[in-house]
Amino acid sequence: MRVSSAFPLLVVWLALPAAATDHTPPPVQPATTFAAVEVHEDEKVAIAAEPYDSREKVAIFRVDYLSHGVMPVRLIVTNNGNRPISLRDARILFLTAAGDRIEAAEPEDVERLMSSKDRRGSKIPMPGPIPEIKLKPKASDKEIEQDFDTFEYGALVVEPHTTRAGFLFYDISGLAHPLQGGKLHLHKLRDADGNELFYFEIPFDKYLKSKSSQMN
Repeated sequence: MRVSSAFPLLVVWLALPAAATDHTPPPVQPATTFAAVEVHEDEKVAIAAEPYDSREKVAIFRVDYLSHGVMPVRLIVTNNGNRPISLRDARILFLTAAGDRIEAAEPEDVERLMSSKDRRGSKIPMPGPIPEIKLKPKASDKEIEQDFDTFEYGALVVEPHTTRAGFLFYDISGLAHPLQGGKLHLHKLRDADGNELFYFEIPFDKYLKSKSSQMN
């Protein structure tokens, strides 16, 4: 890429963290307003997944997770029924196109991954037309923990006619195109009587298709 075409993009990217210093979660909207959503009409539950796969989107966080091979995925759960549903026992996995099952990371997992990459001094290509750059110095453990406190999905119960949202963080290091053919798989959600709901499997290709159509 020529410097003349890359420079404006790089300037915009460098300005983004300063514009998002409040680190505020995005407004909560019903799951059905998102492209990657699965709706269970009989159970009156809709669940959406919104990957944060660009520098513009991850600017809300204190840490540049994408640079370190961690992808934040926003989970949006809407309960349109008259009784609560429970996610206390829920398993929420990132399924890759190759069939790998990735569990959501804890803060210490992210800290360990970032420390490992910093020790190797590796370079990681970023999404979009941005020149490859060296990693920034290691983010502090405090910043990671603050992000988890602010953004991590934490609603164990979704009340009737309510939407709850938050982020899960997945280690996608080593995956060239993690979203292509990937899915967010949820099971062991339960109704108010303890009965397990039918599993949800949300294709990220729905998100990619919507993203592509917005760019055209």
